Amino acid sequence: MFDLTGRLAVVTGARRGIGLAMAEALAGAGADIVGVSAALEAEGSEVARRVEKLGRSFTARQVDLSDRGAVAALAEELAAGPPVDVLVNNAGTIRRAPAAEHGDTDWDHVLEVDLTAPFLLARELGRGMLERGSGKIIFTASLLSYQGGINVVSYAAAKSAVAGLTRALANEWAGRGVNVNAIAPGYIATDNTQALRDQPERNQAILDRIPAGRWGRAEDLAGATVFLASDAASYVHGTVLAVDGGWLGR
Repeated sequence: MFDLTGRLAVVTGARRGIGLAMAEALAGAGADIVGVSAALEAEGSEVARRVEKLGRSFTARQVDLSDRGAVAALAEELAAGPPVDVLVNNAGTIRRAPAAEHGDTDWDHVLEVDLTAPFLLARELGRGMLERGSGKIIFTASLLSYQGGINVVSYAAAKSAVAGLTRALANEWAGRGVNVNAIAPGYIATDNTQALRDQPERNQAILDRIPAGRWGRAEDLAGATVFLASDAASYVHGTVLAVDGGWLGR
């Protein structure tokens, strides 16, 4: 049920961190990968090396997901190519500042990358999935899809909206063979959380709240990604699956 042999997966934000781990996991299950990232090398990237080592093909696409025209061009290119079986809308960005000091430019940038680009890709590639009667779309949500966070107002707004978008698309597409779900990572040790880990008191407060007693690793998202991309999740629709070390249960 977890075999993805012969399927094509598009993973945004695939250059490093969670996206890299997701791409590697999908390749390990048999999928060929199209990796998308703003700074992704055309050749010789770490994600390409890992995917190809597993015997799967890797195609790199360097795209600034804050540029709506570039996202539209990517969607058009992908829609015209081999059928995309799995779309993992993982790429994201964050801006940290008190809400009263959070500028319009940062707000627009975060919403464009974290919400609008994922919707556009889901809409455009989703059309082909609907025509074929099959497909898997996975969004990367967040614990802040449930909570408000501190000093990350645009990120919290975007990730809350991603949870709603997941449910809205599932309501429309579940009956037509397309599974739309999301993964909500907990506190994962990536570049996006480096600022928190660099603050001793904040870092300890976070650890004290996590029942598992540690920060998550990008690889902790691998199993959930393969599950939601596979036939094992054929009756899973509109779910936001938390992979958080127990954070939300405390």
